[in-house]
Parts: sequence; C-alpha cells; structure tokens
Amino acid sequence: MRHDGPTAIRRSMGGERVTISGEAIVEGVGLHLGQPCRLVFRRSTSGSGVVFRRSDCPEAVSISARVTEAVEAERRTQLGRGPDAFHTVEHVLAAIGALAIDDIEIVMDGPEPPIMDGSAGPFLTALLQAGLVPNGGRPEWLVLRKSIRVVDGESVYEARPGMGLSLNVTIDFPHPLIGKQSGHYTITAESFERELAAARTFGFVHEVQELRRKGLIQGASTSNAVVLDETSVVKNTLRWSDEFVRHKALDCVGDLVLAGARVRAHIDAYKPSHRGTIALVRALVQHAVRESAVYTIEDIMQVLPHRYPFLLVDRILEIEEGKRIVGLKNVTINEPFFQGHFPGHPIMPGVLIVESMAQVGGMLLMRSIEDPSTKVVYFMSLDNIKFRRPVRPGDQLRLELEVLQVRGSTCRMRGTASVDGQVAAEAEMAAIIRDK
Repeated sequence: MRHDGPTAIRRSMGGERVTISGEAIVEGVGLHLGQPCRLVFRRSTSGSGVVFRRSDCPEAVSISARVTEAVEAERRTQLGRGPDAFHTVEHVLAAIGALAIDDIEIVMDGPEPPIMDGSAGPFLTALLQAGLVPNGGRPEWLVLRKSIRVVDGESVYEARPGMGLSLNVTIDFPHPLIGKQSGHYTITAESFERELAAARTFGFVHEVQELRRKGLIQGASTSNAVVLDETSVVKNTLRWSDEFVRHKALDCVGDLVLAGARVRAHIDAYKPSHRGTIALVRALVQHAVRESAVYTIEDIMQVLPHRYPFLLVDRILEIEEGKRIVGLKNVTINEPFFQGHFPGHPIMPGVLIVESMAQVGGMLLMRSIEDPSTKVVYFMSLDNIKFRRPVRPGDQLRLELEVLQVRGSTCRMRGTASVDGQVAAEAEMAAIIRDK
C-alpha cells in the first residue's frame, strides 16, 4: 500500500502531542524467539505515552516503553521479565521515535514483534499509513544542559547539548565488508525514512550455532537479516555499502525512545550496543531536564547572539522542520522602550514587533546548522509590512514564521505577529546565514 511520506503530513514537532489516527497491523515471526506475532498499532489518549500490551496473556499485561522497565538481554532490547516480557522492541520503537509519536498503544499476541525484513521500514510504513494526528497537550522534551560521557564495555558515548537529535555513530568489525564505518545523522522523520529505516539487522555465520544454542535467532534467515560469512554477504545484497553502521544508528534511535520524552542532544556513539545505549538513556534521564516547550530562553540564548534588552523572543513553541516556527514574546511595562515611546500611552514600537518576528525566524534557520555558535543570521530585506493593531503591556505576542523559499544560504519567510488571535503585524523578509 502507498503512503504519502512524512513530508506530506503537516505536523508540528513542538505544538501538540502526536498519536495515530487509525489502526495499523503488522504480522510475522520474531527474530530471536521465532514465534508468530500479530502486532497492532492503536491510537492512545494524550499523556499515556508509548505502551506495549500483550493480548495473549490472561490479564492483558501492559508495560510502558521506559528505561525503568528495560532489563539486560543479549542482542536485543527487552521490557519486563518472565513469560509476559516484550522482546526485541527496538525496531518498533525506532519508527515511533523517528516520527515523534508521543502516545500510542502497541498490542501484540506474542512475546516479540515480527522481524519483517530486519529493518524498521515496515513499521514506519504502517504508522504513516495509519496517519499521524495531533493529540492535545504539549510533548515533553528531554534537554541536555551539559555534556556527559558513558562507557559500557567497548561501547562509548558522549552526549552534549544540541538543538535537536543528531547521532555520530562509529562501528568497527574485523570483516572485509565492514571494518570501521562512521555515519552522521540528523534525526527527522524525513531523514530517518531516507537514510536509516531500511537498514537491516546483521550477523555472522560463525555465531549462528552458539546463538541458537542460547535460544536466540530462532526466526532468523537470510530474508530478514544480513548474514555474513568470512568474506561476503550470504544469499543477499546490501542496500548501502555502510548498511551496518546505519542499522546501529537505527537501533540507537529506538532505544532512545525509552527516555520517555523527545531527546535533544548531539550523541557520539562508538561501538554502540543495546545495553550501552540503555545505560546512556539512564544517564540522560538523570542529568537532563524535561521541558514542555521546544526551546526555552536558556536554549535561545545559546543560539541567538542578542541579549537583553534586545532579545525579543522568550520561548519557541513549535517547529516544523525547514517550514514553520512559532515563538512567544511576553510584553511587559518593564520593557525599556516604553520609557520613551508614547509615555502615558505605552505601545510597542512596530519596528520591534518586526524584529521579534525576525529573531524567531533566525531560530528556524539556525536549527539547520551543526554548530550555530559559529554562524549569524543577517536580514537582507523587508517587504509588505503591515501593522494591524497596537501591542500594549500585558500582551503576549505569538510570532509565526513560514518559509517561502530557500536558495543556498538565503531564505525568504512570511511572518505574522498576533495577540489573542488577532493579527497585530505581518511582513515578508529575507535572511542569509554567514560565518561570524
């Protein structure tokens, strides 16, 4: 069945929580336990989070996809213990995390999701076919304020503050088709579908006997995994020459969902493993803070060079990648411009309303830059400026910018500033990104 893809779904990354509009079904056998499973994605209520439910158990066992429920398991991510546990959930979670779905129920009639082709692609397709819809309430963001380092055996992770979620992943295997591979991925719905979703799990022929002796890879075959002998791929063809590191990045995206919020950080992962990434998530939960806005004033000050009294945006509420951004400016009588602008009848200067819009637009442009501290946004032109109503102390300006055109490092945007749903000002503007 055809789907329209993430770009066709107009969805805010920071406005409301997201769920699916209908059911989606995926069926097959599990990778490690080899048991058949019918998995159903279902819409869930706002604030419920990501929840797995076993319909084959007498009491319909449910468990939240949280790191507190993760247990140590070989070669997979497992939630819960005993016969009611959920095994190998990382590919399902990767699709959910890439689409920034906050609330969803995953109903399974077996202990392990279908492995399908060994990637997250079938789950991503099923979710997109079900459709993504706003679910009310604000999503939670896990925001890293300082760098952390986590070491788990050979797995080493360094996480530092970032505007979104990006991964630098490096693997190293003594095999002629793998060796040392590295990849950098900025995680959005579009980039995940394009660069990671179809990357398949992989393993080696020399491991098969021992893993099956342990009760693992009972459902594995060359049709649902990339299997390597001493020199080549067995009965299969690689989708990318670096499919191996791409799949490891996919696994990281899935395991990060266990943070229970949308993660904002730059993460360097050397030889990542499920156990190691879960240790990283535990550290993130401990050291990061939870926010209900996309960017708070602390985040904004890390990106924009402006400072009081010329920093004219207080919070970013919504971002739609490369398309749209919504910010807030709280107008108070303490603003220094009110001392001289119509004393006794304070009105916010129109030029500063436009500057507020420009600063919000600058945040949208700077989000696309790997290291915004080295760049600055200059505005090149202003057109079609109109002022519709005065803005006074006590008003809250909602500043919405929409991208009209992007050419290289320049961008044209249309902006509106509104108070209580009424437009106060509007303008078109062009900007360019330059080195400081």
